[in-house]
Amino acid sequence: MVNLQCSPELRMFLCALYAPVCTEYGRMTLPCRRLCLQAKSDCYKLMDMFGVSWPQEMDCNRFPDCDESYPRPVDLLSGSDTTESPVSVQRDYGFWCPRELKIEPELGYSFMGVRDCSPPCSNMYFTREELTFARYFIGVVSIVCLSATLFTFLTFLIDVSRFRYPERPIIFYAVCYMMVSLVFFLGFLLEDNVSCNAASPGRFRAATVTQGSHNKACTLLFMVLYFFTMAGSVWWVILTITWFLAAVPKWGSEAIEKKALLFHACAWGIPGVLTVTLLAMNKIEGDSVSGVCFVGLYNLTALRWFLLAPLGLDVVVGVALLLAGIAALNRVRMEIPLEKENQEKLVKFMIRIGVFSVLYLVPLLAVLACCLYENSHRAIWETTWVQEKCRDYHIPCPYQVERTSHPDLALFLIKYVMMLIAGIPSVFWVGSKKTCFEWASFFHGKRRKDGMVNESRQVLQEPDFAQLLLRDPNAPIVRKSRGTSTQGTSTHASSTHLAMLDEPPSASTSRAGSVRSARSKMSSYHGSLQRPRDDRYTASSFRATDDRLLYGSMSRLNDQPQSRHCSTNRLDSLSRHGSTQRLESQHSSGRDLTGTTQAVLGVPGNGIHRVLEEDGATA
Repeated sequence: MVNLQCSPELRMFLCALYAPVCTEYGRMTLPCRRLCLQAKSDCYKLMDMFGVSWPQEMDCNRFPDCDESYPRPVDLLSGSDTTESPVSVQRDYGFWCPRELKIEPELGYSFMGVRDCSPPCSNMYFTREELTFARYFIGVVSIVCLSATLFTFLTFLIDVSRFRYPERPIIFYAVCYMMVSLVFFLGFLLEDNVSCNAASPGRFRAATVTQGSHNKACTLLFMVLYFFTMAGSVWWVILTITWFLAAVPKWGSEAIEKKALLFHACAWGIPGVLTVTLLAMNKIEGDSVSGVCFVGLYNLTALRWFLLAPLGLDVVVGVALLLAGIAALNRVRMEIPLEKENQEKLVKFMIRIGVFSVLYLVPLLAVLACCLYENSHRAIWETTWVQEKCRDYHIPCPYQVERTSHPDLALFLIKYVMMLIAGIPSVFWVGSKKTCFEWASFFHGKRRKDGMVNESRQVLQEPDFAQLLLRDPNAPIVRKSRGTSTQGTSTHASSTHLAMLDEPPSASTSRAGSVRSARSKMSSYHGSLQRPRDDRYTASSFRATDDRLLYGSMSRLNDQPQSRHCSTNRLDSLSRHGSTQRLESQHSSGRDLTGTTQAVLGVPGNGIHRVLEEDGATA
């Protein structure tokens, strides 16, 4: 434009704009608005012909309204010769991006409302010593949180069937914050190599904060950090939903688990949509304090809509469902009479839910408070920074600043720490004696198959081995149920068979008694119980597996005296009759206790019922 000489005023205007007259340190003279308008009107047609627009930084409204040639006589006078102070002749020109902070236009950077500008990588508010302390502090906290959440996830992998709904979302919640802790730990290791652009002294460019998605490493850190931060908060809301379904409408674990696909779709889909939206809007920003990339660090609009709004909504929904569930459990405890043991289990479970929720809500509310405080004070902090650095960057200083303020480093440290320790409450939930036993068994190399055999032994309780010796081989076996069957049939015969095969032999029994006991156990393999209309279990007829005796034992059995056989039959009849009555009495009392508990907890498969059993085992 200068070489084409489209306007006689253009050269003077550009000289006054980029090389102004400086009469005092920190005070520069700008061209008049009339000079800008004249140059723009003369060159507008030529610029439009070449498709060039008038630059934003040359907007004529930013210059003082005067009608004098440049330089003005008043500008050539010294400060002592003027009747007015230098401040009185200036106006607010807004923020001008310094030359050192300018970025290529195609990257789409912006800072303080000015395009193609980026904040300095050397933090605007803190010294280098403060940044070093903050980075190491965040690194240590991230290691602690990463260890805690990783322990929770590995405990789940040792016994996947232990954590079912309504408490299964705790595991996914722990996985989310494990990834958040990992990203902050990587930021500690990388320092500012990812969050900042390198300086270019040859082009007079200082190190600036990374923005947008052109930096692939910064984009990856942002995606992981923001996605799992939002997913963790959504999983906490889903956890409160499952508790609500288990406490109020009395849904069982199986019924809640049928909605697992919907839970996963919401927990991973909503954060995914938000992350893709931010990538499309190019709202990624590097953090020179923690070394990671996030959103809302300099752009207040993104902070409000993509961080404060989702987290605030999660808190409101989660707290409402949590209070409704606790109120329902408390109503059950007050209105329905329970035994002392069940009362204690229910109270412990309510306390456990309350403590876990407080340990999550306090850090989340602290993060929201820090973000709200930062949102309300960000403009004041930026104005203070411009006022302090305007002379160093040779840009116009703010006009009539009424209030200045500097942020406190503790505010940022609290925000980062609370974002990390929100995942630690998951350790509180899985921490129990059962967890210790599982880890001890894991380190001692015990197989899961052994545990399955032990569980099968506990399903049915065998009669005393001495009574088996005196029992008639053709007599049915009455077994005591532990409440695992509710359909009037005995537990599967494989459990009985396992228990029979693992039964240790007694050294004091005779060889004939051992054979008779073995035959009776083999015959009990096909035994069953029937429940008539009076709700009592009675022994049903059965068929022995094999009436043949073992080879090599027939002669020895036939040699026994007839009198011994008769007395054995009488003792067997008396012992079997008394044992059957005792077992039926114990089974009836156990059934009454089970009925009382089910009246309180809904159905046997209720999620709260199962968690209460877990809580009882923990206690």
